[in-house]
Amino acid sequence: MTIALPRVVSAEEWTAAREALLRKEKEHTRAGDRLAAERRRMPMVQYSKRYEFTGPGGTHSLLDLFEGRRQLIVYHFMLHPGDKAGCPGCSLLVDNMAHPAHLHARDVTLKVVAPATAPEIERYWNRMGWTIPWVSAAGTDFPADCGIDGGFGVSVFLRDGDDVYRTYFTDGRGGDQFVSTLRYLDVTPLGRQEAWEEESRGTDAPSSWWRRHDEY
Repeated sequence: MTIALPRVVSAEEWTAAREALLRKEKEHTRAGDRLAAERRRMPMVQYSKRYEFTGPGGTHSLLDLFEGRRQLIVYHFMLHPGDKAGCPGCSLLVDNMAHPAHLHARDVTLKVVAPATAPEIERYWNRMGWTIPWVSAAGTDFPADCGIDGGFGVSVFLRDGDDVYRTYFTDGRGGDQFVSTLRYLDVTPLGRQEAWEEESRGTDAPSSWWRRHDEY
């Protein structure tokens, strides 16, 4: 296919177009700030069931996953018992996870939870070269209690003393916000090069080009 490139204009016209777009970007940012404030004010539901996760260091409760911090982000990773490899999309997301020290500084712990067994998760983590903390939910009701039916998602929990509450959940396109690779692509003229974005920019179906980083 022939790719439709942006128009070539003068520096003055480019500056005017940039300023017009900047005004829209600023409003988008402010709208995002309002949505984030609404998200922070979401009600919460208590999780009092005693789950037994398995990971490095042995078994852990849901409370243990906080590592003493007040807030916990859980990424529900699609690696199931018997799978030889994790989901490419989940793997892309984990590739984009930042150094946890920055989250720790704001009283947040990040954990990846998968329904596969601990040895299966460890093998895949070693293949990917990841150091992101993980635990296995194999044999627990945790995925089902979080509404994860074989899929993926992000859950957020808050600890008040020894009481644990769930405050937020997203899945589907909500996962995009955690993938910085997509944020970088979204500022390029060709974007993600997927058919839904813009005519003559690409023909790929959404996420169809994603691969595990050792498979490109």
